[in-house]
Amino acid sequence: MHYLDAVYGPVLIDEPVLLDLINSSAVQRLHHILQHGITGFLGLTQPITRFQHSVGVMLLTRRLGASLPEQIAALLHDVSHTAFSHVIDHVFPGQPYHERMKAAYLAQSDIPPILARYDYTWQDFLDEAAYPILEQPAPALCADRLDYFFRDGMALGLLTTEDVAQAMAHLIIADHQIGVDALNTAQWLAYTYMKTDELSWSNVQAIGLYELMAELIQTGLRVSAINESDVWLTDQAFWDKLASCPDQLLQAQLAQLRSPIYFIESKTHPWRELRPKIRTINPTVWVKGKDIRLSDLDADFAQDLAAYRKRRQGVLSLTIAS
Repeated sequence: MHYLDAVYGPVLIDEPVLLDLINSSAVQRLHHILQHGITGFLGLTQPITRFQHSVGVMLLTRRLGASLPEQIAALLHDVSHTAFSHVIDHVFPGQPYHERMKAAYLAQSDIPPILARYDYTWQDFLDEAAYPILEQPAPALCADRLDYFFRDGMALGLLTTEDVAQAMAHLIIADHQIGVDALNTAQWLAYTYMKTDELSWSNVQAIGLYELMAELIQTGLRVSAINESDVWLTDQAFWDKLASCPDQLLQAQLAQLRSPIYFIESKTHPWRELRPKIRTINPTVWVKGKDIRLSDLDADFAQDLAAYRKRRQGVLSLTIAS
């Protein structure tokens, strides 16, 4: 299969197991699940899909020399994401919902028989810690973290395909983990990632809209417009089911989401007080055969990283502007 990826360009995917998994109903569903949930659905962010990201992570692991099983794990790592992606984590607190439900979702999907045809057991792909190129705890580099950064950074105009290609030329695998062999590449990755977090992942507008959408879903569950199993619908089907309910509160919440809305930070009668997730990276740089964190090589970066996290962490007092 010839595939054109927005980040990595034209590629040939010819491994039979990968092709069958890509064409599965479970993976094809991800075409209709947006990375950024409600902000993507409302057109406020680029409509990057979970399918694009999942295939992208697979392609990135392959470029980095990962085994075929790790490429499979990469392709399937987000298969259990629900409608509106991480919005659901604001509805059902605790471990990210798609991680908590991954085994149950995979078990009832068309993935297990496909894997069985190639002598794989689907349970072997549940523990992402077994695939260190795919996943690493923050702030380390991993294929998942890099791919969504590349896609979101490009959508924001912070980087280009040429920037990605230049950065990838300096990615290496050492001790089964992704590192960087050039200090300036590590610096560029870390600072641009930080800027992407500020403009996208921990952006006040996105946080506010996620909270509003979570409220809407909670109302929908309470008035039986939807049930928990409906989270496996596509974004549009899930939204349509909510919109078809005549409940007055639910309809008012839908109208609020559809209308222009603006959030500001204010400690005066806040609408919500939250602790947003802050995303940063601290790449490992290989210097003379030793792996050293960027913050240990670059004192200015260490200071900037600490200052950014201090400024962005803590309680966020959010108000809906009139």
